[in-house]
Amino acid sequence: MRHAVIAGTFALALAPFAATAGGVAPTPAPAPAPIPAPTPVGTDWTGFYAGVQVEYGDVSAENGPLDGAAGDGALYGFFGGYRYDLGDFVIGAEVDFNLADIDLAVGGANVGNLEAVHRYGLEAGFDAGPALIYGTGGVAQAYADTVLGEFDDTGYYFGAGVDYLVTDQIIIGAEILQHEFEDFDSTGSDISATTFGINAAFRF
Repeated sequence: MRHAVIAGTFALALAPFAATAGGVAPTPAPAPAPIPAPTPVGTDWTGFYAGVQVEYGDVSAENGPLDGAAGDGALYGFFGGYRYDLGDFVIGAEVDFNLADIDLAVGGANVGNLEAVHRYGLEAGFDAGPALIYGTGGVAQAYADTVLGEFDDTGYYFGAGVDYLVTDQIIIGAEILQHEFEDFDSTGSDISATTFGINAAFRF
């Protein structure tokens, strides 16, 4: 009996070698399939858009009959434009129409009111996926009613902003702009205005 147990144990130990000798090798386990790396998804800013905006403006005048006049208040209006996405960079054009109600005063005495500011400009920015960081500049037009009469003049503006895609069609953003009007409507007064605004737009 003891000899039979030993023989059986010996046979089991030699079984793998016998299988290899017979040309039958154990099948290796298949290697796990490689997991592909995620592909970054870009954002295409190309297309038309339009929306509404609210701004806070700080206005001051130097020289001429309005020298020392200053005031601050709200502007509000609508805007629209078109952008073209070049990949990492985005270029575009935009028009803004804003009404205003900003009183201008010198030493506590009211000397006028800024009634509207419109803008026609270009922009260029960096495509950061759902965010667009841009610089902008162009032509600005202002309308004012003063103690000297009603005036309007054309100047320029420049600034920067950021837009963010909440969905494929909804954009929210903010921007800060500097406006300059030299010799406003030939009055001899130079007017500067800084605005900070927030906006919301719909992409078409």
